[in-house]
Amino acid sequence: MEIDLLEMLKTMVKQEASDAHFKVGRSPVFRIKKELLSSSFPVLANKDIEKIAYFMMRERHRKEFEKSNEIDFSYQLPEIGRFRVNVFRQRGDVGIVMRIVKNKVPSFDDLMIPAVFKKIAMYERGIVLITGASSQGKSTTLAAVIDYINNNKKCHIMTIEDPIEYIHEDKQALINQREVGLDTDSFNMALRYVIRQDPDVILIGEMRDAETFQTALSASETGHLVFATLHASDTSQVVDRILDFFPVSQHNMIRMQLSFNLRAVTCQRLMPRVDGEGVAPAVEVMLINPTIEKILRDNKTDRLSNTLQAFSKEGMITFNQSLVNLVKSKIISLETALATSSNPEALKMNLKGIYLDEERRILGE
Repeated sequence: MEIDLLEMLKTMVKQEASDAHFKVGRSPVFRIKKELLSSSFPVLANKDIEKIAYFMMRERHRKEFEKSNEIDFSYQLPEIGRFRVNVFRQRGDVGIVMRIVKNKVPSFDDLMIPAVFKKIAMYERGIVLITGASSQGKSTTLAAVIDYINNNKKCHIMTIEDPIEYIHEDKQALINQREVGLDTDSFNMALRYVIRQDPDVILIGEMRDAETFQTALSASETGHLVFATLHASDTSQVVDRILDFFPVSQHNMIRMQLSFNLRAVTCQRLMPRVDGEGVAPAVEVMLINPTIEKILRDNKTDRLSNTLQAFSKEGMITFNQSLVNLVKSKIISLETALATSSNPEALKMNLKGIYLDEERRILGE
């Protein structure tokens, strides 16, 4: 029995699912408020999923998928919405994951991210990295940053995305959005020409390799503000991730360039809210000041966590500080915070009263 894609996507939107998973031998599975739930649609065979995938793909997507066995692209139905699609193979079968992209770009307040992001968005030049693991809201945060700039600054913004997730309309800013595979062959090809397009702000969907990073550096050094995402578990890991792009012989030079051009690094983790209304982010924020510049140059990133705490009045924040705020505000549970923290023992000390009360409750005292 074939699945009706239109009806399935309508149901996905109606049930407020963030993602839909298509796997052979299962009915479509929806992720609703972080939980994976089976749907009432028919069980899928490989031919069903392959048909759905090829229906959504353009010709160039089909060729790329047949060549590489995986591909990202966007798919839009005017009456339903816009989706980010990943098609892949597993054990020879085709699999699909679709993520709904909301039409309205969320604000910083909507996302519950720190007010210091307003300061970061207004920088004149330099590199800003929005980091975190996969599916932790990096692209959404970046969209909110671009929207804030769009509302508050007359400038030209060029984005290079794979795929485009949020469509921005011109407000104060002039915005051009380029999608890899549709408007340009690759990130690197687009970046070769971006400076000639007279941008003030450049958004790179993902920092992927040495060439991408070197282009971002060049743009920063010529007075542009560059935003990009990067996979990292915390801000101290970011430098190591970037150095991994380069041979060891270049590491000292890259550290020096980072200390001169990096302006801010943020890292976020999404956690379920206690009220069941979606997720909330714990956000670590590192702003580059002379102390952190020296740490980067001297390769002493193990000192970053203590340094962030020392400069909290400037807007810097560690993950544990963010978790403390979320627990005290009763947005997330203590259990969630302890499971998420990289240093739960230190978190217990910061939340000593709450932790002891919870321990007594569990013991029935």
